[in-house]
Amino acid sequence: MYLITKWFGTFICDKKGVQNKILFQKDKKEIAKRLLKIDDKDILTEEKKITKGAKEIIVSEKRLQKIGEYKPSDPFFKKFEIKPEDFDFSIDLLHKAALIVTKKIVDKKLASEDLQIVQMVNALDDLIQTSNLFSERLDSWSVIPTSKEKIQPLQNAFSTVNTEIKSLEQQIDNDMEKIAPNISKMVGPLIGARLISIAGSLERLATMPASTVQILGAEKAFFRYKKEGGKPPKHGVIFQHSYINKAPRSVRGKIARIFATKISIAAKADAFTKRDISKELNEVLERRIREIKNP
Repeated sequence: MYLITKWFGTFICDKKGVQNKILFQKDKKEIAKRLLKIDDKDILTEEKKITKGAKEIIVSEKRLQKIGEYKPSDPFFKKFEIKPEDFDFSIDLLHKAALIVTKKIVDKKLASEDLQIVQMVNALDDLIQTSNLFSERLDSWSVIPTSKEKIQPLQNAFSTVNTEIKSLEQQIDNDMEKIAPNISKMVGPLIGARLISIAGSLERLATMPASTVQILGAEKAFFRYKKEGGKPPKHGVIFQHSYINKAPRSVRGKIARIFATKISIAAKADAFTKRDISKELNEVLERRIREIKNP
C-alpha cells in the first residue's frame, strides 16, 4: 500500500486505485496550515490517522519515513495520479492557500534572529561612523576659542551616540550567545556577528567553504587580486582576532586557514545541530596554532 499526500488530502492507494482517504477542510487557512507543516518536514495528524494499524506502507517523502518505507524511486508514484477536481477541490483554493503560506514563510524569515543580527551590525557601523564624524568635528572646533554653550549640543550628541554604541554592542553579545554560541566562543560575539552580517545569514555562513569564511570582509582586496594580480588576501574580518593579528606575519596565513576551518564547523553546529562543540574546537585550534608557531 502507498501513502500519497496532496494539498487537498492524504490517500492510501494500491495499483487498483484509492483505497482510503482523508480530505482536508475546504478552507484556505486550513490548507495553508497543513502546507506549512509539510514545509517544516512534519507528519500530519491525518497521515498518522490513516496509516494507524496499516502494514507495509510505502512513502515517497523523506519526512514520512517514520510511518512507512521510504521508496522515492518506486514507479508507482510517477504513474498514479490523484486530481483535486475528482474530489471537488478547485485550483483557486490552492492559490489562496499558497498566498498565505508565502506570507508566513517570508514573515518568518524576516523575523529570524540572525537577520536581526545583520541589522544590528549595520546599525552599529552607522553609529560608529557618526561617532567618528562628531569626534572630528569636536577636534576641529576645539582648536579655536569657543564658549561651552555653543559646543555643548555637539558634545551631548557625541556622548549619546557612544552610549548607544555600547548598548548595541551589549545587545549583540547577548543575542549572539543565544543564536550562535559556538561561533561566539570561537571568535567572540562581535567578530562572529560581523561574519554573519557579511555572509547575509547564519545558514549562508554555515554553507560557505572555509576558504570563503577566511576572507570574508576582504572582498575588495580579493577582487582587486583577481583583476590586477599580485598577492591574494590571507584574511578578512577574522584578522581582528588576537590569534591572527598578534601572530608573526610569517604564520598568519596558516593560522587564518585553520581558524576559518574551525569557524565553519562552529557555524554548521549553530545553524543545524544546535550542539555546543566549542570546547573541542577551541582545544584543537589552540593545539594547531601552537604547532604552527613552534614546528
